[in-house]
Order: sequence, then structure tokens, then C-alpha cells
Amino acid sequence: MKIVMRYFFKTVRLVLAPVMIARDRFGRPEPITRPPQAQAEVDRACEQLSLYQFRTCPFCVKVRHEMHRLALPIELRDTQHDDAARQALKAGGGRVKVPCLAIEGENGQTEWMYESDAIKGYLQKRFEPETATA
Repeated sequence: MKIVMRYFFKTVRLVLAPVMIARDRFGRPEPITRPPQAQAEVDRACEQLSLYQFRTCPFCVKVRHEMHRLALPIELRDTQHDDAARQALKAGGGRVKVPCLAIEGENGQTEWMYESDAIKGYLQKRFEPETATA
């Protein structure tokens, strides 16, 4: 029975993967614009962030859409195809679950934030400009 379930979910992923890729590509919101100096500050702040994700994960797509809307150049680490990223996520965050935002603090410690809604809320609170234009 375990093998049947495994193949069932593998088939579902194969069927839904193109749908998720298309949604990611064509469903992106319009990015906001910032003055060049403000965008440069955001770019510097994003150097301390990295998103561990799968390309076809619907929750990861949700976070990537928010990153695109907020014009955030956050490094993406694909834990599905990159074993080093997968191991780093497991070692740092304690489990292989995506999406996961790694936030490097100034003290050298890294905070691991799971759950797409929590990540979106963090990004909005930290990077949403007060007078955003699309």
C-alpha cells in the first residue's frame, strides 16, 4: 500500500508541476518601484536573506510572488535539486520543509522562518514602502 501511495503522489506532482510553473511565470504581480537609493538599501538588506524552496511548491510560489511584488532580490536555494542546500536547511533549520526563509542576524546567528504566511508577513512588515507604486 505504501508503494501505491508513493506512486500516486508522484503522479499527482508530475501532472501539477507544469501548472505550478505556469502560475509562477504568468501570475506574478506587478513589482513596486522605489527611488534608486531606497532600492539599493533594500538590495543590501536582502543579502542577509535566502529562501529555501521547491520550484513547484504552491506555498513557495506564493512567497516568490510576494518577493517579486516587493522587488526583493532574495537568493533562492532549491532544496529539491541541490543536495547541499537540502543539507544546509536540515542542519540549520532542523527539518527539510519549504518554504523556509533564512535570516542572518548581525550577531552571526541565523533565524529559520517556516510557513509561507509568516514569511510573507515578515517581508511586508520589513520591506513594504509607505508610498508604493505599481
